[in-house]
Amino acid sequence: MIIGIDPGNTGAIAFLYDRQDLLVYDMPLMVNGKKQQVDPYKLKEIFTHNIKAGQVAILEKVHAMPGQGVTSMFNFGMGYGVIQGVLAACDIRFILSAPQQWKKAAGLIGKGKDEARVLAQRLYPDAPLGRKKDIGRADAILIARFGI
Repeated sequence: MIIGIDPGNTGAIAFLYDRQDLLVYDMPLMVNGKKQQVDPYKLKEIFTHNIKAGQVAILEKVHAMPGQGVTSMFNFGMGYGVIQGVLAACDIRFILSAPQQWKKAAGLIGKGKDEARVLAQRLYPDAPLGRKKDIGRADAILIARFGI
């Protein structure tokens, strides 16, 4: 079993068992003032209910992008740190993968954002990917597949 994680508020977590059996969660969020942020308690609950200590996760490696606001990048980075902290607290070893790495392996370099969802739907027809906004789920699935 491998875990694929697409970080961020629209991201997701995919648990891929035996290359085909799949469980997907949207990134759990909580409200903090007027903002939403990754909920560490629900994230820990997701991990502890679905894995054993010592599992491995592939976490998409992210960084600041030009043109993004300081506040939004701070919030995104904070969520990214929460994910890493919860993984460590749950004794889940994680490997960082740049988007270019897993996308190249999936044949998605130079393709549109929705191509990941279309590919994941083809590979995992029973996956919950019916909505256009399920790109985070598709990315998490393909990151887990890359990890295998």
